[in-house]
Amino acid sequence: MPVNVMIVGVGGQGTLLASRVLGHAVLEKGYDVKVSEVHGMSQRGGSVVTYVRFGEKVYSPIIGKGEADYIIAFEPLEAARYISFLKPGGHVIMNSKQTDPMPVITGAAEYPEAIGEKLAESGAVVEELDAMDLAVKAGSQKAVNIVLMGKFAKHFSDITKEEWLGSVEACVPGKFKELNIKAFESGFSS
Repeated sequence: MPVNVMIVGVGGQGTLLASRVLGHAVLEKGYDVKVSEVHGMSQRGGSVVTYVRFGEKVYSPIIGKGEADYIIAFEPLEAARYISFLKPGGHVIMNSKQTDPMPVITGAAEYPEAIGEKLAESGAVVEELDAMDLAVKAGSQKAVNIVLMGKFAKHFSDITKEEWLGSVEACVPGKFKELNIKAFESGFSS
């Protein structure tokens, strides 16, 4: 059975880099990997979703409703938006720092409260962390994606921390490697 991972966020948060790091790590371990990037209004801060499926043999990159083993959410509202894709008992690894969408910024809507608690009540296993704070401490708020990958990496004991770090190094431009290694380590140890 393939492992189904959805990486969800808002345009500009680095969901595509996170999917590349994950894809690289599992490919290096010999898994068959399929990645599908679904762009919403990413250039305008809209929702962005990436599907990553890996296993012995994977035939399609698409994850249907109720099939995701993991949702890695860069923002709580995005986790709530895609919770219907999570299988019963699936995991949500979520940045607790909210990014207000335009209706909230303009005052036309209010940001929902206690999203993590509501997701847990729906049967999801929710792991929340302030990935923004950890990313800033590592050197840049733009490293939220790699902090979350560090947290996610702990779920796969057949891929060592060193192998994950090798994938981070392989996917990140040279001048950002040290920062992203720090970010991964902070997520992994959280």
